[in-house]
Amino acid sequence: DPRANRKPFWLKSSRSFPEPRVLAHRTAMADAGAPKLAVVRQILGRTGSRGGVIQVKVEFTSEDNPELKGRSLVRNVKGPVRQGDILALLETEREARRLR
Repeated sequence: DPRANRKPFWLKSSRSFPEPRVLAHRTAMADAGAPKLAVVRQILGRTGSRGGVIQVKVEFTSEDNPELKGRSLVRNVKGPVRQGDILALLETEREARRLR
């Protein structure tokens, strides 16, 4: 019988897939998008319609980016935070508006 030696249809590979390859530019971009570490230096107050957001002043650490060392920003943080906590910031250019 010619069907005796045939594979079932679900085991047949209808097409071959190329081998995965590592792209060099992807690893360089991943480093640029890596979170930057910042230490909470001062709690400025609560904001938001119900006070669910805390406004803090953060200072960047030198271990991840030397060009950001000593730079400070005002950021809004949702959730519990206290002085001395370390935040991982994905974006370092934007600063929060000050409380009135």
